[in-house]
Amino acid sequence: MKDQIITKKILNWYNLNKRTLPWRKNVSQSKKHYYTLVSEFMLQQTQVVTVIPYFNRFINKIPNLKKLSKIPDRELIKLWEGLGYYSRVRNLKKTAKIIISKYHAEIPNNYEDLISLPGIGNYTANAILAIAFNKSYIPLDGNIERVLKRYLYLRKDKEIQKDNLIKKKSIFGISSRASDYAQALMELGAMICKPKNPECGGCPISKNCKSYKKKDFDLAKITKKNKEKYFILKVYKKNQKYLLVKNTRFNFLKNLAIFPMEELSNPKNFNENLNFKMSNMNMNIKIEYLRNAKRFPSSYWFDKRKLDNYMLPTFTKKVVKYLEKK
Repeated sequence: MKDQIITKKILNWYNLNKRTLPWRKNVSQSKKHYYTLVSEFMLQQTQVVTVIPYFNRFINKIPNLKKLSKIPDRELIKLWEGLGYYSRVRNLKKTAKIIISKYHAEIPNNYEDLISLPGIGNYTANAILAIAFNKSYIPLDGNIERVLKRYLYLRKDKEIQKDNLIKKKSIFGISSRASDYAQALMELGAMICKPKNPECGGCPISKNCKSYKKKDFDLAKITKKNKEKYFILKVYKKNQKYLLVKNTRFNFLKNLAIFPMEELSNPKNFNENLNFKMSNMNMNIKIEYLRNAKRFPSSYWFDKRKLDNYMLPTFTKKVVKYLEKK
């Protein structure tokens, strides 16, 4: 009964406060499934406000799975440019191809088949089942985790382990409006139970929230240390052009255009020129200016005056801008 009260309160709040988002449009079932697939891939490690313009442009250009499965990689990456984590869009295209060939162009509506698709893990499978197919799953994203941790005042390491959070989320109960309910919980975390300065006055479940009662909203986290990595980035320049190579060497920015780079293991007295945070890696980069360009496989010269005409990852563009300032 208590679970049903929580569910009802959260859904009532959502009915009045939900944001208008492009993937929530009232469309046909097949479009809803496709919109959910695309938006969930984009929302992996990226905030809603960032995703909205990318989603609109993507759907305009690629309105269905069939077009997605056939679009040239160059056009696809260009549409994704600036969102980062490019493996997501490559996996999205692979998934579209498999859905068309194996599942008759219909996104699977069961966990086992979804989890087998490239780029779909436990969270994304749960989100698709709940949002697209109205199945009673609660996808545990960062927003829902935050609501759960505060509502139950989970602070100890063993309490905030993923396995324990998956068990504890049953406190939220289930609803026949599973699609709305999954989104309502996410919305509650995004709009009310914010990482800092939660707006408890507008929260529908604050009355029974343990963190609210204790007036302690700090969030315990299992700390992941960023790996320190060191690179020499080699700059070859002639006639206003820089040499770039196709990255087949490193796991980050796979198959995209970067400057020739070499990784060093724990160098001493390393004076970096640039520092980038990428995924769980802290990249310390030292720049070497070189005259005679070696022969690199899959390399080309690009004109820095036409930067926006090239399909380049944000990382490479930032390096170019840094070099031009210097």
